[in-house]
This record gives sequence, structure tokens and C-alpha cells, in this order.
Amino acid sequence: MFDDFHAATAFFECHSRTFQDLFLNQALVDLKILLWIIVLLESPMITKIRENAVWDCAAKGLCLQTKSGIALLYNEETNNTYDVCLKLTKEVLTIQKLDVVCTSGRESQLNHRTVVLRRQATGGLGLSIKGGAEHNVPVVISKIFKDQVADLSGKLFVGDAVLQVNGINVEHCTHEEVVHLLRTAGDEVTITVRYLREVPSFLKLPLGSPGPSTDHSRVSSPLFDSGLHLNGNGNNTAPSPPSPSANEPKYEKRWLDAVSLALLMARVSRYKAGTDKLRSNCFEVSALDGASTNILQFCTAAESTDWLQAISSNINDLTQENIKIINKYCASDDQVVLMGWACESPEGSTTGPTAVFKFLALRGPYFYIFTNPPISAADWGQAETTYNLYEVLFKVHKLWMAEDCWLQARLYLGLEHSPEQQENECLSFSILVGHGQSHTFRVELATDLAIWEKSFQRAVFFEVQRIRSTSYTCSSQGNVLCLTIDFGSGFTCSEGSSKSVLWRYKFSQLKGSSDDGKTRVKLLFKNAESKQIEMKELEFANLTAVLHCIHSFIAAKVASMDPLFIAVKASPEIT
Repeated sequence: MFDDFHAATAFFECHSRTFQDLFLNQALVDLKILLWIIVLLESPMITKIRENAVWDCAAKGLCLQTKSGIALLYNEETNNTYDVCLKLTKEVLTIQKLDVVCTSGRESQLNHRTVVLRRQATGGLGLSIKGGAEHNVPVVISKIFKDQVADLSGKLFVGDAVLQVNGINVEHCTHEEVVHLLRTAGDEVTITVRYLREVPSFLKLPLGSPGPSTDHSRVSSPLFDSGLHLNGNGNNTAPSPPSPSANEPKYEKRWLDAVSLALLMARVSRYKAGTDKLRSNCFEVSALDGASTNILQFCTAAESTDWLQAISSNINDLTQENIKIINKYCASDDQVVLMGWACESPEGSTTGPTAVFKFLALRGPYFYIFTNPPISAADWGQAETTYNLYEVLFKVHKLWMAEDCWLQARLYLGLEHSPEQQENECLSFSILVGHGQSHTFRVELATDLAIWEKSFQRAVFFEVQRIRSTSYTCSSQGNVLCLTIDFGSGFTCSEGSSKSVLWRYKFSQLKGSSDDGKTRVKLLFKNAESKQIEMKELEFANLTAVLHCIHSFIAAKVASMDPLFIAVKASPEIT
């Protein structure tokens, strides 16, 4: 990528970020680049660059949020939405639904209310209805006119399903049949109703909406409002209110708790389950058990993003508290750096129809992939897959420095994109493992992606610092050898049986490499005395793991030279 030292220096001077961000971004996996960085870190000009650098800003999004607001709860089976009130606290997302409750007097059984309405000469019954059996939806009261008979009764509400009219069951009647019964029921109409907590929103007229339509061609639609047919078109003079009985029950609408979703190890997703298709202005919230799943819809993309960020922030905050508790009882070499949900797409693509959620964890020497989050100590031994951290490579998708510098700058600063940008971009990363295999994961927010990248960098650094050295069996010209990669001394190759050293080079002496993509690699070292390039060809059973290990050790070497990185490496927690 760089032809010489000056080209590398110019590149780094153009990007005001710390070097651990530059070399650990897996778009820069060329070992030659890492070696140039080692040289640059030792040069005087690095001090000036560091003064303008930013480190560890991604976790700024982690802040506790409490909020409340109105949303819609989407039912995938019926394709309907229902009005709900959301209340977000540190540990719980509460979803409330409207219901009619009895505030005084004796409530009737089965939560049914029977109301006697005396039709007025002007204004009729003072209500409108929508729906009908022909549309597979109940007939509900969609509007109640202020100061008319229905309103003054105090017992009827928008959202009430009409069950009976003068003792006749209308639950399976069409819209027109119910309209006919109400119009011909006489001056005194007895209506039995029950409030539907999940009445489809389209069956209710919004507040401030215009009066019922006079377009009779819409009679067959469930949206058709029958107010004009039921109430006439008089001057709507208010009738005298009836004298209430002292023992009559009184009712009012209230928001009642319907769902309490614990946020500890919960997950959110803007995508339809198992696909790469984004939901419009909505997202899914699922509890730890996976059974409690709710799809929340909002009026605008901005409002949806705001709630998504708030809920995600509280989930992350609880996760960090959980990590602290786990680490309190674990050895220093078995600390959890980060854990959380991500959506994996098999075969290395985020567009597959079988994308599934996995729980990921960076702990001690391993990268864990779980089907379900580990709750007990024994659960950590039930991981679906584990990998040695220093033998895997982290790669962010679609973030190339030459083309997307501004996008990357926002990512590293932990800033979110606009709702439009987030809907058009898939935030994903890959974990490259041995034998050329990989896992691809998708996250929901830019801050999530930045945190995973930085945490992975730190976890690998900790592991390299812990083991200091590792060895691999290899062969050259039919001889069994052993290649040792040591954090302090670099590369050492020895005979497999006698252990006698054949050659040794420092990390800075490695000037290049090439491989056949299978088992063989050629390492090019510069002889310290003759200044000549010496080639060493080796063959490994798992070449990919070895190359990733070399990258991890050189990356850790570079990071150890950076005071800013050293200053934050003491604790594995994201703060």
C-alpha cells in the first residue's frame, strides 16, 4: 500500500487519529504497514500527531436514559397496530395499553358494559362506528361526539366493541347490519360493549379529525364511518344530561401495564426476523428468554431512532454492570472485555434468509459465540464455538479509509448517522478464523460497531501480553521445524527434535510476506548486518491462524509503544 517511508508518513499526517486506530483497523492488514508504523512511532513527528488524536470515544453513547412516550405495537400475524404508551427505566421497558376501568360502583361481569341511550331529535346517538364481520374486524365505536348522548352517558369510549344492540348479538354482523339495527332500534337503544385493548388503530378516528364522511360509496370499507347515518345532520344541540344513579358504576380510560420487558441481556433489531429487510420506522425488542418479543412502530424515522438508541443505551449499561460483577470473581487472565448480541448470517453474508442472533463474548483468551447468553458459570462451557483471540482477525465491512474517511471518523467518535443513512447501510463486521473460514455479524448502531472493534483490539492486546509467546509446528524442505513468535524477541525457528535455533529475527526485520492461500508462506527478513533480504519458506497445517497470530503480535507491539493506548489498557471495561 505504501511505497516508502515518506508515503506512509504523509498518509498518517493526513488522518488525525491515533495509530492504534489506524493499524488495528483491519482494512490495513498488510504486515509491511504495521512495520512502518513501528518506525513512525519512534520518530519525533509522532508527538504532534498524537496531540490531535482521539481515543476511546466510542463508548460515549453509554448513558442511562429514562423516557416515556406514545407508540404503536405492531402485530405481525394480523398486520395491525395498536396504541401503546412506553415507559423506559434503567432495567425495564414497560408497554402500557389503554383500558376502561371502573372507578366507583359495582362493575359488571366479564368487563361488559350495558348502556341505555335515548335517541335525540338532533344529534341522534352521538357516536360513530367502524368495522364489520365482512372485514374480519369487530364493529367498534370510532368516535364519540362531545356533549351528545353517548358522551354524556360516561360509559362509552372510542375503542369499545359493540356486542349487542337491544339484546341482539352483533359480534358476527356486517357493518351495514349493525348500522341498520342502531337506526331502527327506536328512541331508546340498549347497547352492550366491551373495550378492546388491542383495537386496530385504523378503526379509531384520530383526535381532531374531521366529522364522518358523506361519501356513501365507502360503505364496504372497514374505514367507513357511520356517524352521519346514525346521528343525522341536525344542529347537534346538546341534550339535557340524564340524572345519574348514586349506585351506577363510573368508568374512565387509563393506561395499564401490559408488558414488562427486562432489559438485561435483551436485544433490539430494525430488521425483519431472519432477513436483511429493514422495518419502516420500527424495531423489535426481545427479552433474554426470546419469548417476550414486541415490535414498536413510530410516526417518523427520527423518533424510531431516538427510542432505539435510548433502549440500546440502557441494555449496554446493564451489560457493563453485569460484566463488572463477573470480573469481580474472575482471575485477571479470565476477564470479560465485552459481550452482547449480534445477528450472524451464515456463509459470510448479511443478506442471507437464515440470519440468526448470536450472543458474542470477549473473555480471557477466547472469543465466544453462544446461541443463548451464559447465565451461570457452567454456561460458559456450553458455547457454540470458541476461538483463540490471537488467531482471529476483526474486519469492519465497507469502511475503507481512502473512500470513507468522514464516515470512519464518525464511527470512531461514536457518532450516529442520520436515520436515512442508518436505513441504507448495514453495520457489520467479520471474524476471520483458521482455514480461511469466517463469521459475519450485523449490529444495529454505529456506536455498537465502534465498541466491538475497540474492544476486540484491547482483548487481543491483553491476550498477547498474557501469553507473551506461542509456537507452531511447521516444515521446510521435508524437515519438521518449530516457529516461535515472541512478543519480546520476534521470530525464532528451531529444529523440531533438537530444539536448536536455525534463525532468529526481530519484528522490525520482517519486510514482507506472501503465501499460496493454502499452507505455504514466504517471509522476507532484512539481515541486520548484510542489509540483504533473506527469504524463509515455511509450511503450516493452519496457515491462516499463523498469519493472524503474527498480525496480533505485531499489532500488540505497536500498541505497546503508544502512551495513549497504554493509559487505557489497564482495565478491560468500556467506560
